[in-house]
Amino acid sequence: MAPKVPLRLTLIGRFTLWLGSQELGIATSGQRLVALLALRGGPVGRLHVAGTLWPDYSTERSLADLRTTLWRVNQSSERVIVATPSLLRLGPDIEVDVRNLAAFARRLNQAGAASENIDLDSVGLGDLTGDLLPDWYDDWLQDEREGLRQTRLHALESLARVLSASGRHVDAIQAALAAIRVEPLRETAHRTLIETHLAEGNWSEACRQFQRFRRLLREELGVEPSDSTRLLLEKGPNPARLPRLASHAAPQRETAISAQLRDSRTSSRA
Repeated sequence: MAPKVPLRLTLIGRFTLWLGSQELGIATSGQRLVALLALRGGPVGRLHVAGTLWPDYSTERSLADLRTTLWRVNQSSERVIVATPSLLRLGPDIEVDVRNLAAFARRLNQAGAASENIDLDSVGLGDLTGDLLPDWYDDWLQDEREGLRQTRLHALESLARVLSASGRHVDAIQAALAAIRVEPLRETAHRTLIETHLAEGNWSEACRQFQRFRRLLREELGVEPSDSTRLLLEKGPNPARLPRLASHAAPQRETAISAQLRDSRTSSRA
């Protein structure tokens, strides 16, 4: 018996269903059915699927549209959707990029700094920074999209820490920067980048990153970085006691860090 040609579904960036190297043509309604089942993970009741995908239709009409859509999807490959009279689920042998990302994130969170059992390159930064079906505006996707965004952010931060602990500081910096691009105001992402610079021995880079983040918070929210982020810099090779900063007002006077950076620049020019 010839081996089965693998099926692979991508939902990050855009919907694509692959049968080996061939992209299967799926109508729009079919794409939404496949995506819904993939994101739900397990068997889903037909009534729930019909009501989710066709919320403005009557139950009878939405179920009829579901039957038609199901038939059309399975014309492309009978392995796409498994159906019973009451339940639907995605075929068990379909690889889904969102599931791979979630599994990768779980492994990172469980491993901590012990990365020897994790292929740190098994999920690329493209998947860790891409949005879930960004051109779709279905209401049912909003929670799924937010859930994936949080998974991506935690995965990027964990990946940066594990890479840094493994001595791959350049890759760790790229992962932390990717998290910042996804959510520019996320303090834990900036703190991870600062920690990575410190682990590499680049205290001045850590100071500059702190100042960039501090300016961003002041301009966007009118607040200061938390004490936990500020205190990271007191552990550097030239620790400076930074003033405690009130969260409701940005002090106008120059901090010890910015003064040191200014002095170092003046000395280099001299």
